[in-house]
Amino acid sequence: MPLLRGVWGVLSALGKSGAEICADCGSRLRAPFSFVYIPRWFSSTLSSYPKKPMTSYVRFSKEQLAIYKAKNPDAKNSELIKKIAEIWRELPESEKKIYEDAYKADWQAYKEELNRIQEQLTPSQKVSLEKEMMQKRLKKKSILKKRELTLLGKPKRPRSAYNIFISECFQGAKTGALQVRLKNIHESWKNLSSAEKQVYIQLAEDDKARYYSEIKSWEEQMVEVGREDLLRRKVKPQSKSTEEC
Repeated sequence: MPLLRGVWGVLSALGKSGAEICADCGSRLRAPFSFVYIPRWFSSTLSSYPKKPMTSYVRFSKEQLAIYKAKNPDAKNSELIKKIAEIWRELPESEKKIYEDAYKADWQAYKEELNRIQEQLTPSQKVSLEKEMMQKRLKKKSILKKRELTLLGKPKRPRSAYNIFISECFQGAKTGALQVRLKNIHESWKNLSSAEKQVYIQLAEDDKARYYSEIKSWEEQMVEVGREDLLRRKVKPQSKSTEEC
């Protein structure tokens, strides 16, 4: 479905870019499995790179989303995007061609500008640039994935008894250094009696029940719209978690 194939593109077009790389500082950016040194000149080079043009469908969706959002300010983006996808499917080919031609023109301009910049780089600069771009793509993909799941209303995972206790303590103590507060909260947790901890363990069990009820309903909705890729790969029986002592 256009909705499902294009949602990341729409989010990308509407939202911020992924990793915001500092253009005037050299630093070590953490990659998934290693540290890579990024020279100062390099970040400024990446910042001058042209952005990939929006596809015909994403361009159409961005235009229509702004219109429909103005008419229906209380509607969820997921509902609006679904409506826009239906409109796109029914759009005459002659009208789609306008967006497709615009994409082709933008893509040609993008390639020409990309080639112009790359011709000015040395081989070592090209290698370094590719590393930085890879990091930026991974970061952006992660951000868009989280944004998409939030947009689609995925339920929040259940909290542990200890996390519920921490949240409660943070609401009551809002002063002091963060590390000191966390240390004090941890000590308080260790000093709780078994009966006192049981209160939070029960709250965690209730939250777990809430999560599995909501996630089941949410996954059924995702199946209906063709997003099986967002389902849990394998639902395992949940054993009683061991709480931190």
